[in-house]
Amino acid sequence: MAILDCKAAWKAIETYRPKRLTELFEGDGGRVNRFSRDVAAIHFDWSKTHLDDDLLGSFAGLAYMADYHGARDCLFAGDIVNFSENRPATHVAERGQGKPEDNRLAAERHARMRSLVDAIEGGAFGEIDSILHIGIGGSALGPDLVIDALGRDADRFEVRVLANIDGEAFDEATWGLDPASTLVVAVSKTFTTTETLSNLDAALEWLREAGVADPHGQVIAVTAAPDKAVAYGIDETRVLPFGEGVGGRYSLWSSVGLSIALALGWGAFEELLEGAAEMDRHVKLTDGAANVALLAAFADLFYTQNRRSQSRGVFAYDERLRLLPDYLQQLEMESNGKSVTGEGKPLRRPSAPVTWGGVGTDAQHAVFQLLHQGTTAIPVEFVAVIENEDSLDPRHHQLLLANCFAQGAALMAGREQQDLARAYPGDRASTTVLLQRLDPRSLGALIAFYEHRTFANAVLLGINPFDQFGVELGKEMARALDDPKGREKLDPSTRNLIERAGL
Repeated sequence: MAILDCKAAWKAIETYRPKRLTELFEGDGGRVNRFSRDVAAIHFDWSKTHLDDDLLGSFAGLAYMADYHGARDCLFAGDIVNFSENRPATHVAERGQGKPEDNRLAAERHARMRSLVDAIEGGAFGEIDSILHIGIGGSALGPDLVIDALGRDADRFEVRVLANIDGEAFDEATWGLDPASTLVVAVSKTFTTTETLSNLDAALEWLREAGVADPHGQVIAVTAAPDKAVAYGIDETRVLPFGEGVGGRYSLWSSVGLSIALALGWGAFEELLEGAAEMDRHVKLTDGAANVALLAAFADLFYTQNRRSQSRGVFAYDERLRLLPDYLQQLEMESNGKSVTGEGKPLRRPSAPVTWGGVGTDAQHAVFQLLHQGTTAIPVEFVAVIENEDSLDPRHHQLLLANCFAQGAALMAGREQQDLARAYPGDRASTTVLLQRLDPRSLGALIAFYEHRTFANAVLLGINPFDQFGVELGKEMARALDDPKGREKLDPSTRNLIERAGL
């Protein structure tokens, strides 16, 4: 019966035809308040989406049938939620919001991490002034986002993040650094990631060629497989573990955040955790459409399932958040870019859209032409910060915010013209996420919101957001290129490219 009811809820959502956005506002003077939420000093506004009471009712029924609230409770209780790998997802425990045993283990690992931060700051590793953070995917994107957003004025260690296996990326990351005063932080959950270990090998050679007597002594490994790091040659006192249940794209709160703590200071790292914990508490204790993660998922799913939107644009109207779209690409597309349900059956509906975006106002002169007048209506999310901390006249920041708000208004209102080249269809949806100020606490809350939103989308779709088997095949085939017999099994086009490149 539940399956039939779930199908009925989906059908109601897929076939619903809401009024135009302007009509929704005209018929409801309280729409802004009813579709806005304030959590953790962040204002969320979904009033410029097509959500209305009828849609909320259908989505509420879907959430009930999909048992979103039960799945949410399992996440926070440390129960198995990653069914394909038979694991819990324990990133909320890194913020003290998981089950007691997981919270305790996370706190112990944080204490060890802090001791290492204190030792580095105290000179135990020599005169260190730079950090070379090596990782890829979630082992790099999260730390890179936070450090770039909050560390611009920090008078501490300079942190460079190296992810790509391309030698040009290595040269750029190490340019101007003194190997003698650079600490290498190598992050790999399994400590088998080809790109990370290849770049670590290159970093050790870079240190060796510069005359560093003990290159391995200038490396800290962050991993869920400490034995492999020790076998690689890193002293166990320089290995920071984190839990097997902490997925890479959810890992910046764990020991993976070592470079964040070094760049910003331990106090800032704790504020980052507390901001995330505040969002956790909201999601854990708030049901239905009052829950910002669930309401966000309702809007997301309306556009993918009803309007068949294949992408979602995210535009940060703050230079400090320029890496947010990149971070969200992995979080959302690796988590929910699935074609099977959690039960291993084919998913008969669209899953995650393509997440893409940029920075305002640059993007206005690059991609907004398509957003306003293109043949495909793409839902847009604007992220902005009210208070500025730059050195210019406040009017500069006011113009930035005015552009942000005007874009949402223009997408919705449109403009009729006899000259179709100058006409705007309007009725194009947008969401606005408005931070009062950008600091560790608010950024922690913002990132945690996106995590919970991703989880809510997954539960309603019936998929597992915590595995990522889709990234494995390409890696396997890349490894096969070293084997002549493996090459013989490849298609003619790929073999020809290999020969042309002299591999």
